[in-house]
This record gives sequence, structure tokens and C-alpha cells, in this order.
Amino acid sequence: MILRATLIWLTIAVAEVVHGYLRVKYLNRHVGDRRARQIGVFTGSALIFGIAWWSSLWIGAGTRSQQLFVGLLWLVAMLGFDVVFGRLIFRASWERILGEFDPRRGGLLGFGMAFLFFAPLLVAKLRGH
Repeated sequence: MILRATLIWLTIAVAEVVHGYLRVKYLNRHVGDRRARQIGVFTGSALIFGIAWWSSLWIGAGTRSQQLFVGLLWLVAMLGFDVVFGRLIFRASWERILGEFDPRRGGLLGFGMAFLFFAPLLVAKLRGH
């Protein structure tokens, strides 16, 4: 289960990188960077939901605790990936990275990360497992 959950997290990470590239390339110029990032949390959550739905049976997390474990694995891996990607690739400041999580400053990424954590559990409930 851990290997499969990790492979699906890699799929989510690649999908989110492509999603971010497309957001910057096409959406930013129409609505601005901040609004595009906010919209991106919702479209990214939909993307995560789709991947979680598609992969849930294959991962094999049959119990609530296993589903929460998968969500935690995805959350920790994505937080690490986002920080490393932001700091090393985009040279983003800690202030910019933390601002993405601060709703008072327009950052909604914390909500996206919470959705990522609960996605396996949500999908299982909707599938009746």
C-alpha cells in the first residue's frame, strides 16, 4: 500500500507541476497572479480528487486509518516537495512560501493541503467503502 500510495503521490506531484505551468502561462495574464493562485487551489483540488478517485481501489487503503495514513503521506510529501521546489527552483523567499498558506494575505494553499490530506478518506466514503 505504501509503495502504491507513493506512486500515486508522484502522479499528483507531476500533475500539479503541469497544472501550475498552465496556470502561469494562461490564467495569470487574465486574472493576475494572486487570483490565479487562488483559483489554482480549487482546480488543483479537483485534479487531486480525480487522481484519488481513479487510484483508490488500486492503492488498497481499505480502512479509515489506512486512508488517513495515505492522506498524511501525500500531505508530508507534497509539503516537502512544494518547499523544496519553491526555494530551490523558484528561489521564493520564506515569506512568499508562508504567505501561500495565510488566508489573511489571500493564500489558500492550506485549504488545498487539507483537501489533499482528506482526499483518500473522502473518495472512499463517496465510493461506499
